[in-house]
Amino acid sequence: MADLAQFPDDWQTALVLVAHPDDPEYGMAAAVHHWTSAGKRVVYGLATSGEAGIEGMAPEQCGPLREGEQRASAAEVGVDEVEFWGFPDSEVFNTPELRAKVAETITRIGPDIVLSTFGGPEWAPGFPNQRDHMEFAAAVRDAYAALPEPKPKQLFENGPRVTHAVAVSQADIDAAVRSLAEHREYLRVLDPDTPVGRQAFKQVEMTTPARDDFGGRRAVGFELVS
Repeated sequence: MADLAQFPDDWQTALVLVAHPDDPEYGMAAAVHHWTSAGKRVVYGLATSGEAGIEGMAPEQCGPLREGEQRASAAEVGVDEVEFWGFPDSEVFNTPELRAKVAETITRIGPDIVLSTFGGPEWAPGFPNQRDHMEFAAAVRDAYAALPEPKPKQLFENGPRVTHAVAVSQADIDAAVRSLAEHREYLRVLDPDTPVGRQAFKQVEMTTPARDDFGGRRAVGFELVS
């Protein structure tokens, strides 16, 4: 097994692009806290407001609630720039309109690097990815490829196919747990039998493992796409 590369540090602004509220917290939050604690700027762009994400809650109530949870979640890891693009939840497709919004956001923010959600069909055998995630990741890849030079140095995805890693501290991990736990209503309905804090802890523990291919350090992994 080849050792992972160190995630690059020669940048100042990162743009995190995802489909839904909570997507950054299911894998990236500890790394984000590591970066913002070092003085780097991280901006979140979300295609949807997650308005179809809470069972039994009307979209017009759910969307604003989830936007609020996402802003509170981002604040826990030092992110105060969060934007929602208004594409319909559960109906995200790799359309010209979505690609145009991705390109416009990258151009407007001017990041050094772009981080996106995983676009493969399965997180692991028997654990399929969501269609929104796959379509959104494809739109980001296509929009990034079509950007004129100069464009951001690199595009990474946060998923199971890891090429680079960011070592994270206990403080980063604790912040990531608090960040995911801010999605209180979403997690409460998702798993009523498990306390929200416990759900958040288990997820962050799973996504910040001590990696033998990274010197035994606890780390967040990313795949270099372009």
